[in-house]
Amino acid sequence: MSGHNKWSTIKHKKGAADAKRGKVFTKIIKEISVAAKLGGGDPAANPRLRTAIDKAKGENMPKDNIERAIKKGTGGMEGVNYEETTYEGYGPGGVAVLVEVMTDNRNRTVSDVRSTFTKCNGNMGETGCVSWIFDKKGLITYPRTVEFEKLFDAALEAGADDVSEQDEQFEVITDPSAFIEVRDALTAAGFKFDSAEVTMIPQTMVKLEGKQAESMLKMIDRLEDNDDVQNVYANFDISTEEMEKLM
Repeated sequence: MSGHNKWSTIKHKKGAADAKRGKVFTKIIKEISVAAKLGGGDPAANPRLRTAIDKAKGENMPKDNIERAIKKGTGGMEGVNYEETTYEGYGPGGVAVLVEVMTDNRNRTVSDVRSTFTKCNGNMGETGCVSWIFDKKGLITYPRTVEFEKLFDAALEAGADDVSEQDEQFEVITDPSAFIEVRDALTAAGFKFDSAEVTMIPQTMVKLEGKQAESMLKMIDRLEDNDDVQNVYANFDISTEEMEKLM
């Protein structure tokens, strides 16, 4: 499990996600609009849009908000044009960090992101400096109350690449192109997922503790708090106990 996913899980348990629901909606609306602009407004023919809509529904976003975001993307309503880009760099202890953004002002965003890296004892790097450490994969997580053997068999039959046991959950890994098919097949088989997303999974992890762990978590939180930042991925490994203590 990537450090970022573990961090998000703990924040959700603490209720921090609800406090930032407005920001969550803003980020999802951007993703829906861009997905609709690039691939059309029909989710059945646009996997990226379908995934974004599913995420919106998972956050209980009103249907009207979703429909307006699609219209903005397809030109049915006036809206801001967003540019997608990814920044790369290093966090405390040499942790690899990827920051995916959607922005209408690249200069503002790169300045804000660089400032966050610097303030949290990290530094931005050149394009490609850490992206090679990550693989783009579909990640579906399930509670440990699920019967693992049945999940394992069903997932592989549906086309998953791997199924593994983690400390607090089971993880199903897929190729991005098979993500929706596998997720829907497992749902139809009666398995209710905790989370489902196309994400960047690190090949190696960097263990952090103490001040470095504290600075790393501050960096992730500050980056995620930026309205222009859509996703943050990092290969840190911090114990659950230490994360809860630092919160």
